[in-house]
Amino acid sequence: MAAETVVRRNWERLGGTAGGRWLFSRLIGRMAPYSGTVGATVLELGPGRSRVELRDRRKVRNHLGSVHAIALMNLAELSSGLALLYTLPAEARAILTALSIEYLKKARGRLVASCDFPPPDASERAEHELVSEIRDTAGDVVARARARWLIGPRPPAGQPSGGGGSGEARAQAVP
Repeated sequence: MAAETVVRRNWERLGGTAGGRWLFSRLIGRMAPYSGTVGATVLELGPGRSRVELRDRRKVRNHLGSVHAIALMNLAELSSGLALLYTLPAEARAILTALSIEYLKKARGRLVASCDFPPPDASERAEHELVSEIRDTAGDVVARARARWLIGPRPPAGQPSGGGGSGEARAQAVP
């Protein structure tokens, strides 16, 4: 059996209770400080699946009284990245290569980003597009993001990685 990833191991340990989900979400914010700025809470993680909540509050609002466009982009990217890192084997890595978003409705109130996809083959280097939808409490889609991830095996230790700027995410193995 492949080694677990840090994301999967910590979610399995903490995700079963509201307090554990809150703590897991804060840990993710420490691992990825910019993503942590919106204060999102992970509600659900599983193979090819995530649900991440953003509470509407002054810190994430714009001058129009709705949730800021970049806070929505951050939430969508977090949703796709967490689902992917939970799903990938520890021997794989993912690098975000493109991210786009459509804003469909003013975002207000409690928002939940969801990302669902069939687990990708990580044994060969290839790009995969994941869609993250953000819904409001009425169930309306307020934004839809498309995240393109370059997924493949990690290069052997000591070899150049062949890319991977700030968007590189590794499915870190834990003992």
